[in-house]
Amino acid sequence: MTQITSPDAENSDPHSDIIYPSAIPFVLVHLACLAAIWTGIGWEAVTIGVGLYWLRIFAIGAGYHRYFSHRAYETSRVFQFVLAFLAQTTTQKSVLWWAAKHRQHHLFSDTPQDVHSPRHTGIFYSHLGWIFSRRHDHADLTKIADFAAFPELMWLHRYEQAPAILLAIACFLADGWQGLVIGFFWSTVAVYHATFSINSIAHLSGKQRYVTGDDSRNNWFLALFTMGEGWHNNHHAFQSSVRQGFRWWEYDPTYYLLSALRLTGVVWNLKSPPIEVVENRRQLGSRVVRRAAEQVAGRFNAERIAHAAASVLGAERLAQLHARFIRAQERAADVLRDLNLPEIPGESEIRGCARAMLAASPSFEDIAAKAHQLVLDAIGARLTLLAAQAAGAA
Repeated sequence: MTQITSPDAENSDPHSDIIYPSAIPFVLVHLACLAAIWTGIGWEAVTIGVGLYWLRIFAIGAGYHRYFSHRAYETSRVFQFVLAFLAQTTTQKSVLWWAAKHRQHHLFSDTPQDVHSPRHTGIFYSHLGWIFSRRHDHADLTKIADFAAFPELMWLHRYEQAPAILLAIACFLADGWQGLVIGFFWSTVAVYHATFSINSIAHLSGKQRYVTGDDSRNNWFLALFTMGEGWHNNHHAFQSSVRQGFRWWEYDPTYYLLSALRLTGVVWNLKSPPIEVVENRRQLGSRVVRRAAEQVAGRFNAERIAHAAASVLGAERLAQLHARFIRAQERAADVLRDLNLPEIPGESEIRGCARAMLAASPSFEDIAAKAHQLVLDAIGARLTLLAAQAAGAA
């Protein structure tokens, strides 16, 4: 069984769209880390680097992600700017660009329209290549209009590297070249790849507790060094939750710190997932059901099955089947169910495939039924084409 992808996804090569010259600063930041060979490594610089790593990982998770992308809590305009400024010291483009792209990711997660899906573009592109693609160079501010209305955030958007430059200068003033190389560059590179790992590895490795219609996974190892962002399947199950570690044992220090800030009045209205979501008792929406069904249906090679069925039917019965499709305008799924051909997968086979692929869900039967319909429709479409080709040849 093989996965069926769209023609657009097959014919386009996202890697060919990478603007390699714009990746040069990114590469230079990595090469700057090697300057430690000449500067040496001091405890003061290491302390600065470790502190900046955790501070900026928090700013990414609490700021770019949970606040600006998902509005999982509320805060003041001042602290909003502080979060955006700190997050932009990571040189991961502006807060408006980051949040707009992330909202697009959730809208099309692991479909060909996703900005960074390892399923469609591979691990390298989903990890970092997509950032340098022409199609992702500019932010669609209509997707982030709620925050683009703030002049100070638009200023950060226009001068996206200003916070990082100021932080680099501060590191140099604090501890000279060691402070710049170890404190700033080392921690920046570490934050890069910790953040990017959620886009790539968290859609490839880990466990899926919830059916989300995509490849998001919970990965405890990623959660350790991203301050809780590794509980990615939880997050996709209820995106607006400020808490991503749904269980008490799921380490989520970003949530703990935000809870502490709530006690001081800095943030408020922290959103939590309903108990029905946490306990996996909520029926899934139609979009998630369809995406999950498409995942299951994609495991069946409709082209191969149609050819096998056509060889069993023979030219005469295939022509009759084609005429029936046209005359009655019936759905292919309804017609093929009546044929009872062993080459065509039945409901039990589809259901077994779904159970092997997906986590338990109250909507499991809906997903299996939809997947069966999609598989039969795909086979019917190809049988129709084969019948038309046979009729034309005759």
